[in-house]
Amino acid sequence: MTQMLRDTLREWADETKVPHDLADRALRRRAWKPVGVAVLAVGLVTAIAVFAVGLRGTGPDVRDPQATMRAATGVTLPPRPSPAPTDVRADTEHSPPVKLIAAGRMAVSAYYTTRRERVSDDEQRLVYRWSLYDPRTDGYEETSWAWVDVAPGLQVAAVLEGELISRRLGILDLNTRQILKWIDLEHPVGSVTWSPDGTKVLATAYSGYPNILRGKGDQAGPVPGSSPRTGYYVVDVEAGTAEYHELPPMTDWRDNEKIFNMSGRQDLGWSLDGTLIWAPTSTTPDRVFYTLDGEQAEWPKGDRYVDYSRISALSPNGRLVLGPDGLPTKITDAGTGQVAGQQRVLQLHAWADDDNVIAMGCAGSCESEFNNGLVLVSVDGQRMTQLGANRRSDQDGSWQWVLTPR
Repeated sequence: MTQMLRDTLREWADETKVPHDLADRALRRRAWKPVGVAVLAVGLVTAIAVFAVGLRGTGPDVRDPQATMRAATGVTLPPRPSPAPTDVRADTEHSPPVKLIAAGRMAVSAYYTTRRERVSDDEQRLVYRWSLYDPRTDGYEETSWAWVDVAPGLQVAAVLEGELISRRLGILDLNTRQILKWIDLEHPVGSVTWSPDGTKVLATAYSGYPNILRGKGDQAGPVPGSSPRTGYYVVDVEAGTAEYHELPPMTDWRDNEKIFNMSGRQDLGWSLDGTLIWAPTSTTPDRVFYTLDGEQAEWPKGDRYVDYSRISALSPNGRLVLGPDGLPTKITDAGTGQVAGQQRVLQLHAWADDDNVIAMGCAGSCESEFNNGLVLVSVDGQRMTQLGANRRSDQDGSWQWVLTPR
């Protein structure tokens, strides 16, 4: 979101019909935001969906048992706007939005809804329906892609063909709506996410669809400890190269591990500077870092994230830090830890600038935490601007935003 991906990870809430934002909140009291995560009340089962990205080319060339490099024709990416727009854009009349929502350095680049699809008498799958920013109309267009992620600058998107996992990844020009390049993948992938500099795509590979529910009707829920993740692609879009690495899913708590993940969807994300990748956990810390080659790495020094997201919790000037879910929320001084301000909102999502934050506010006097919407709030909590119409996040079909740098 900014999800993307923030992020982005709310599968459990959707899969079990636990209200989406309740799941977010439950996990983000050491948990996260825009991209699907939640905590299983019994057994600590957490489902995390993070926006990850993958591309690939043609003609395999095996480099080692863990990695496959594929040659591909590079793509000339359109330049990012310079300077990037920083105005405030709102759509408080439509839910989901029809017009662009943006504030400062961030914009809602895409959003998704989910639905349950019956597979058999005792099995269902959770299917995503994506809507993507359309610069031609300054609004959003519903798509048929299985997964999407918009690159910083809102000029191109990475898309997966189909409705579930896909062996075909495309680079879509948002302005022309034309595919600049299709890349055929040997290993099917279930999510894609752009690197912070907008030149690479990370795609998480799965042997089967990760959002499977077992059980009858509304009692159906995820199967803990059964992730089909197999690895990932790192794609350099401009160079035209794509490299595959094996990375099996994280174990679950039944294996007596201190760090585990019981979710089926275990999408990978980028570090803030794009030099590392990370895998989500169901524990604290919320992620484990790896080199681009798949070797486990230390937490990057100085990095502070909005939980389970790709978004930095540090303000652009590095002085303040976004706190966990409220009500109220708080922002602290990065150096001293002292509270710099409190905000009457439910979640802090991303910095719009050094003084204002994109957040999830609640309707009226907050009688219901599930009646909420996007707002722009100042650090001291004194100024608040509604960005999107309020929605009932505990109802089927509720839309979930993805935030991306403009």
